[in-house]
Amino acid sequence: MWRVVGVHDGDTITCLDENNQQQKVRLSEIDAPELGQDFGKVSREALASMVFGKTVEVVDDGKDRYGRWLGHVLVNGADVNREMVATGNAWHYAAYSRDASLGQFQAQARGQQIGLWAQPNPVPPWDYRATEKKP
Repeated sequence: MWRVVGVHDGDTITCLDENNQQQKVRLSEIDAPELGQDFGKVSREALASMVFGKTVEVVDDGKDRYGRWLGHVLVNGADVNREMVATGNAWHYAAYSRDASLGQFQAQARGQQIGLWAQPNPVPPWDYRATEKKP
């Protein structure tokens, strides 16, 4: 059980572990809008309202190439990754996902036009990042 002490964006948090060491956690199987992207700050605030200052369980999915923990974050047993997609605050990151139900939650949020799906043409964060890196 770790305590959330920081929320970087809609899919990355900083926690204090049982030894009071900071651990960066990237929520697996989802991708949230970047902070400079439309809806990025709203997504970050949504995640913060769910986890900031709370004790969470991180279901370990290993580490990414940046050394961050990957995993599903649970607050009182509720899957925050799933909630972010279901409320339209993050995309299902299908390319890196084994959980098909996230696609169903995304389709439902999109159909209800909630969260980022209320925008006319939401841009997936992976497309946004690809265009940002070009000169």
